[in-house]
Amino acid sequence: MTTTTAWTDDELDRVGHAEELQIASLRRDGGLSSRRTIWVVRLGDDIYVRSVNGPGSDWYRGTRVRQEGRILAGGVTRDVTFVDAADDEVNDAVDAAYRAKYGHYAAYIIQAITSPEASSTTIRLVPRPHGS
Repeated sequence: MTTTTAWTDDELDRVGHAEELQIASLRRDGGLSSRRTIWVVRLGDDIYVRSVNGPGSDWYRGTRVRQEGRILAGGVTRDVTFVDAADDEVNDAVDAAYRAKYGHYAAYIIQAITSPEASSTTIRLVPRPHGS
């Protein structure tokens, strides 16, 4: 059994190119929450997400409970740990990645996903070992 805890190149490509990602957080009882569809960006060997509605959104609040969950994107299903990544350097790079990837959407949508409120919710998705 493989205990890989890094993204494979294939996973990075598939998740990074996916238009949308489905995310479900692990609840206190160990079950998964309902999946939510959100945007996703890749920076190098890392995958990032954030809440367009800021820290008050249901899915984001769910990530605070156990900091673990499951994602589905680009045909990849992976259990992940949610790592807070809301620092200025990372947020600037994530903002640029959102603008580059989703710039074909209306300006107000891009402004929302790159707002200070959304940036405060930036999460790096760290893959957990398969079978964990």
